[in-house]
Amino acid sequence: MTSFYERALRELAIVFENLNGNSVQQGLDLIQQARRIALYGVGREGLQIKGFAMRLYHLGLHAAVVGDMTTPPLSQGDLLIVSAGPGWFSTVDALLTTARRAGAATLCITAQGTGACAAKADGVITLPAQTMADGQSAAKSVLPLGSLYEGALYLLFEGMIVHLQQKLAVSSAVMSGNHTNLE
Repeated sequence: MTSFYERALRELAIVFENLNGNSVQQGLDLIQQARRIALYGVGREGLQIKGFAMRLYHLGLHAAVVGDMTTPPLSQGDLLIVSAGPGWFSTVDALLTTARRAGAATLCITAQGTGACAAKADGVITLPAQTMADGQSAAKSVLPLGSLYEGALYLLFEGMIVHLQQKLAVSSAVMSGNHTNLE
């Protein structure tokens, strides 16, 4: 098992060695400028997005997951963050269109920076990792299907949170105070 973990960690390291830091900074800027933030992803990408929304909330930002009954309407000054690892999902495409019509900014995280969803977004973070769509290719990850992309999403989001925490001067105590007590 040790060699499996070593290979998986090396694959994740390669993703971040090839990540464009300027695109991440653009995403961070969009987040800092947003009045309200709505986030969306499908499947396991959606699980990572939910974790990111939770941490944004812990920072004191107005963040909600699309589909929850408490998600506010988006308009000018707001931001929609979506994940579309393979480049396109019908729901992500539709939400990008709706958010843009409402005047909100949009940020797409994807492995396919030239994909249809990325083309509709104001900001794009291309996370160069295998997704479920290319899981059958010759350059196959040790991780199944889209797990490399999904694991990289987790690390990307945690790195963005650490940056925002420092930039916004939010202490760990404040973040802990924003965590639910209903667990």
